[in-house]
Amino acid sequence: MAEKHSRLTVDLSDRVAIVTGASRGIGKAIALSLAENGAKVACVATSVERVRGTVEEILAAGGEAEAFGANVGVTEEAQGVVDAVLAKWEKVSILVNCAGITRDTMLANMKDEDWDAVITTNLRGAFTFTRACIMPMMQKRWGRIVNISSVSGLIGNPGQANYSASKAGLIGFTNTVAREYAKRKITCNAVAPGFIATDMTAVLSDMIITEAKKRIPLNRVGDAQDIADAVLFLSSDAAGYITGQVIPVDGGMTA
Repeated sequence: MAEKHSRLTVDLSDRVAIVTGASRGIGKAIALSLAENGAKVACVATSVERVRGTVEEILAAGGEAEAFGANVGVTEEAQGVVDAVLAKWEKVSILVNCAGITRDTMLANMKDEDWDAVITTNLRGAFTFTRACIMPMMQKRWGRIVNISSVSGLIGNPGQANYSASKAGLIGFTNTVAREYAKRKITCNAVAPGFIATDMTAVLSDMIITEAKKRIPLNRVGDAQDIADAVLFLSSDAAGYITGQVIPVDGGMTA
């Protein structure tokens, strides 16, 4: 690959990865890092058009990738993506459940649809894709599943009852999948990002960012590559004895 994004190097040359939420931010950084380390990457977003930029960047750098559009919370659409990946590359080795949305508001003002939309995308989406990938991974007796949770799922955050619940749910989901499939050499872990600079946080004021940094012992906002590097490690052979774990990548915020 032409440009190096990840800060570590692993060998994923025989791996096929699916990354949901791959159109921007953390998901895009993960897809690029997996590809530059040799994985073939199925990049998933709500539409093919939204994720085409990620795929084009991978292809231009000499990697192999394909764009898929799907509503991750719909069983048939998730299964359709996995079936297409199997038809093209004959296996699924790595699944990164990164698709996520926010509908922030205080609990008293939260509408049913705000709750349902966040739970459906953030939690049900991980369920539909993981279930679809489990059998192919079992057949190969090798798999890496990484769920993108959040420090909000560990300590909560005012105005994010729906988001925090979905991310905490991902942690329980991670632990159970890890226990169910460890004997098939399938690991399942979660990464919990802290305050990460993405387009979602770019709209925040300087004052909010300054206050947030005061809560971070490393005194800086993280970037998408910080998360991608953790995912890259968990997706590799080097992490074969790690499963059922939640790794905060938060600059020490939850220390």
